[in-house]
Amino acid sequence: MAEHIFRGIELLPSSARPKQLFILLHGVGTNSADMAPLASQFRAVYPEAAFLIPEGTFPFDGGGEGRQWFSLSGLTEENCPARIAEAIQVLYTLVRQSQDRLNILPSDTALVGFSQGAIMALEFSAAHDGRIGRVLAFSGRYTKLPEKAPELTTVHLFHGENDNIMPVEHTYAAYERLSELQGDVTIDIASSVGHGIDTFLVECAIHRLQTCIPLRSWKWALT
Repeated sequence: MAEHIFRGIELLPSSARPKQLFILLHGVGTNSADMAPLASQFRAVYPEAAFLIPEGTFPFDGGGEGRQWFSLSGLTEENCPARIAEAIQVLYTLVRQSQDRLNILPSDTALVGFSQGAIMALEFSAAHDGRIGRVLAFSGRYTKLPEKAPELTTVHLFHGENDNIMPVEHTYAAYERLSELQGDVTIDIASSVGHGIDTFLVECAIHRLQTCIPLRSWKWALT
């Protein structure tokens, strides 16, 4: 396999090696710059972390300078699993190489996604449990609700209640399914918010990162 070359925005701490790694995945038709403001907000709280904002794997079907992680053109129930699996494999290579290069443990890695990027983050956690410690999914969904909850990855779900592009019902369904499967999951819904990442949801995300002790830690402590 050819060596992967990172394309996108890379923000590293000014001194010493990074203690955490955040990888931010943009939505369809945009690019890495679209997630830069969110990275800056997280960076203010985690100045010793590394932040990588990769460009989507493919040029956007709709043209322009936007990118996408997988094509929506001709997407069907039949070809969706194979298309997602191919996209996730490319992302896995990026995550693994970034962790190795920066000497960051999987448990100290967070995958943050918006819209199509959130789909990628959720599907990644389902396919590669434990390769990342946390998922922060904004306005996303599973392509198919999981049959098994991740055991080593905590999933944080965020959504605007008035989202008319990616309906909030997908996030409610994901939360209910992961809860039923005894997964490590949280949910935050913003009223009067559409398809986007507003200040309230960012504050919720930071609060979850700072205060949420993974369920598995409690389980291990009680054994």
